[in-house]
Amino acid sequence: MAGTLGCVVVAVDGSDESMNALRWAIDNVRLRSPPDGSLIILHVQSPPSIAVGINPGSIPFGGPSVEVPAFTAAIEAHQGRITEAVLNRALEICAEKNITAKTHVVVGDPKEKICEVVDNLHADLLVMGNRAFGPIKRLFLGSVSKYCSNHASCPVVIVKGETGQAAHSDTAE
Repeated sequence: MAGTLGCVVVAVDGSDESMNALRWAIDNVRLRSPPDGSLIILHVQSPPSIAVGINPGSIPFGGPSVEVPAFTAAIEAHQGRITEAVLNRALEICAEKNITAKTHVVVGDPKEKICEVVDNLHADLLVMGNRAFGPIKRLFLGSVSKYCSNHASCPVVIVKGETGQAAHSDTAE
């Protein structure tokens, strides 16, 4: 990349594709010297109700609503462990290349939260992997990278493949 960037956000979800995107960013993006330049590793957790895919709701026929705080707490604790593992893996990749990075965790829909964080941080660049779902999965799950390339407030680099090659770069309109 020509010049230097102030804030680069790399979205990671634990997949090999997202870690390859992080490696690509480390190898190809030149940041300003700290504190003016920062590499932000972003992880988005799903809300507990979405992560489980159920909502106990209320008992049918007018019974009292049922809340299962222990269940929700267990899901949140599990997601916390997953997030810690994802971020530790990402920070190990940075440490291998002697790169200092900051981590940022948010809860919500990944497509929307990634774009929101990029906007709030006034990022100069968003780097992310592409899981290359087939057409059926993409129809139901959507493509986070496609959504972000169309809605992020900064240029987006989508890194494809195991070798961490940037397939294309889209600029937000």
